[in-house]
Amino acid sequence: MRFIYIILLLCIASPTHAGWSDLLDIFIKDESDNTSINNLSQQDVIAGLKQALSKGSEFAVNSLGKQNGFLNSEQFKIPMPEQLAQVESVLRKLRQDELADEFVFSMNRAAEQALPVAGDILKNIVSNMSVEDAYGILKGPDNAATNYLQKKGGQELNQQFLPIVKQTTDKTGVTRQYKTMQDKLGMLSSIVDMETIDIDQYVTDKAVAALFTLVAEQEKLIREDPLSRTTELMKKVFAQQ
Repeated sequence: MRFIYIILLLCIASPTHAGWSDLLDIFIKDESDNTSINNLSQQDVIAGLKQALSKGSEFAVNSLGKQNGFLNSEQFKIPMPEQLAQVESVLRKLRQDELADEFVFSMNRAAEQALPVAGDILKNIVSNMSVEDAYGILKGPDNAATNYLQKKGGQELNQQFLPIVKQTTDKTGVTRQYKTMQDKLGMLSSIVDMETIDIDQYVTDKAVAALFTLVAEQEKLIREDPLSRTTELMKKVFAQQ
């Protein structure tokens, strides 16, 4: 009906180019204003994505960066390095299970001690997100936000984790246990070149990988499950996908 009124106005208006242009401008402007009311602003999109990223990051850090966060997790418990699989097998055959278990225990404790520093690093990345980054994440795959965090902070996390892991492995006696395992093997220690295995870097890599895996799981959940969107803004932003 509204469109008919506009046509009638056009028919009775002065047949000049300016008259047509003015009326069309009014119609287009009015329609675009109605559309903008229904759409989210750039600020809304960025704020909603920041909330989602913060939620996923906090969940991951809090889940893993606590006592037994790694050790009691079937998914993220750090096992003996693959290079030492044969060593572990021999130790258990020699009834040295306690030594092998204590070594694994200490590695997981080191990872748990390192995780809390990730909170501030990820928070800083989220706070500096640009408009282009936000829209790219929203339109991207289920792990687009996690990939963004990993690209921006993966290297820094590795650098920050490593000294904490090293300090913790020293404190919990991982190096000593490592030497003891080597001694228990006797001549069999020649099977594996244990001197070339960097345990601290191994634990650090596992800890960083676990962090981003858990963040990715949370991101996917927020995208797919409306109940996981715990704020009104998150609900609006992810409903636009």
